[in-house]
Amino acid sequence: MRPVSSWGRLSAEPHQVTELSDIATLANELSGRGPAIPLGMGRSYGDACLNPGGVLLSTARLDRFHSFDPENGRLVCEAGVQLRDIQRFLVPRGWGLPVIPGTQIVSVGGAIANDVHGKNHHRVGSFGHHLRTLTLVRTDGQVVDCSPGVRSDLFAATVGGIGLTGLIATAELQLQRVAGPWLDTEIFAYRSLDEFLTLADDSESLWEHTVSWLDCTAGSRPRGIFLRANPAVDQSGKPPLPRRLSVPVTPPLSLFNRLTLPVFNSVYYQLNSHRRRARRRAFDTFLFPLDDIQDWNRLYGPSGFFQYQLVVPRDAGPAALHDILDIIARSGQGSFLAVMKTFGDRVSAGLLSFPTPGITLALDFPNRGPRTERLFVELDAVVRNTGGRLYLAKDARMPRELFEAGYPRAPELAKFRDPGMSSGMSRRLMGQ
Repeated sequence: MRPVSSWGRLSAEPHQVTELSDIATLANELSGRGPAIPLGMGRSYGDACLNPGGVLLSTARLDRFHSFDPENGRLVCEAGVQLRDIQRFLVPRGWGLPVIPGTQIVSVGGAIANDVHGKNHHRVGSFGHHLRTLTLVRTDGQVVDCSPGVRSDLFAATVGGIGLTGLIATAELQLQRVAGPWLDTEIFAYRSLDEFLTLADDSESLWEHTVSWLDCTAGSRPRGIFLRANPAVDQSGKPPLPRRLSVPVTPPLSLFNRLTLPVFNSVYYQLNSHRRRARRRAFDTFLFPLDDIQDWNRLYGPSGFFQYQLVVPRDAGPAALHDILDIIARSGQGSFLAVMKTFGDRVSAGLLSFPTPGITLALDFPNRGPRTERLFVELDAVVRNTGGRLYLAKDARMPRELFEAGYPRAPELAKFRDPGMSSGMSRRLMGQ
């Protein structure tokens, strides 16, 4: 047994970690095992990838490419392959992943199990929309191939199914053509939610990537920075080498607190509001700004942090977000990494997929115990009353009744669950 924590670093509970390395022997290795849950790169923030006192099935060594079709852009690979490795291999060859979340340090299996989304949901949907087939290994020894056309019910349960239908062994991904590693980007300062929505609506038909940073310390009169990007017209030249920074130690207290946060947010807003509006940037520095800072999660101190990501319907969104920002301002517990964007109308591929049409806001909060939980209770009430939901990949404490209200199709998952798969999250939200 060894202690394992997720990206939020809220705890380090003992786990029995089984390192998987050979696709050919997976059925034997999983047979009769349980309770277990797959573990990719551990970038879920809460307990979706944890199984305290039980087994973690690590896929880090299942990291091989099986085949690549350069004519049609189809890649078959193992579940432990990192999205970053796919991009490094394929972008120079004119292909790339259609969907990547805010970090490339995610496994293919994790991207499927959480049906991740990127800054281009309005254009291409989520990760599951570009998944052609997957091979699932279950703890009874079964090996099942499924796709949107074959065992489509099991496929839908697995996409976004947080690892509960079995271990994803391999996947075939449909890639998209890319011009190169450069993006043409624009940046705008905004000073109200209405201004943000106008920028979002005006950008989505013409720009592939849209996202914004929000200063949530300003209450219901927020300010922020809106960014948008398209593949660059000029793809000449090599992108600069990434700057490899790291946070070598965990500070004794969170660096983001009542005193420092307004200063951080004000400086960030001022610096970015005066930047040159249009510039060419490498895709990875624009889409994954934190990937070059190793162990940045240590900045929140020894107690760790929560990420609270919500989505609310568009018609209720502005009023709900005003309420949420007022609650946060009154609590004195703001977030530096506050990211807001809109989701398109495309129906998600999975039973438990997070994206739904509306406005999504992701917030980070240092763990301050009961004080932070009291804040979440207030935020939960707004999300519930507006018909919203929280993102399972980011969650560590959602009440079961909020999960059931936000994911009305969750009961359908029961008939597809692998009885040998269980996680801290599944026991908290589903009872097993």
